[in-house]
Amino acid sequence: MAETVTLRGNPEIGEIVEGEAIVSNEVFSARYEYDRYRGVISGETHELFGQSIVGKVAVFRTAKGGVATSWMMLDVVERGNCPVGFIFARTNPVMVQGAALANVALMHSLAPDPLASIRSGDYAKMDPKAGIVEVTRRG
Repeated sequence: MAETVTLRGNPEIGEIVEGEAIVSNEVFSARYEYDRYRGVISGETHELFGQSIVGKVAVFRTAKGGVATSWMMLDVVERGNCPVGFIFARTNPVMVQGAALANVALMHSLAPDPLASIRSGDYAKMDPKAGIVEVTRRG
């Protein structure tokens, strides 16, 4: 039987989404480290360099970037190169604004710590309005 872990937090933004998780202990920058044309992490020093996050539940330590994050998120969604949702250990208001504008599920400040609880390849179901993430371990 597969192991399931439940993470909880405050209600956040977005609809229920689910998919394979991709996890990085590093930050996410929609503008400077993400290729919005190909849907891959483009920062050469990033641990996920060259990997796609399209259609996945993307888990990062935090987000960085300024006001361009909002229009970048909308552009990424319009191109079909966006994760189904983002989980951050902690994020910033600009990333939340971008996710809300682009209608992308986003959650943060969950317990237990998502970086310790979710591994790449796990299956994650996000219910942002309920403040719940259910993670099914893979392999």
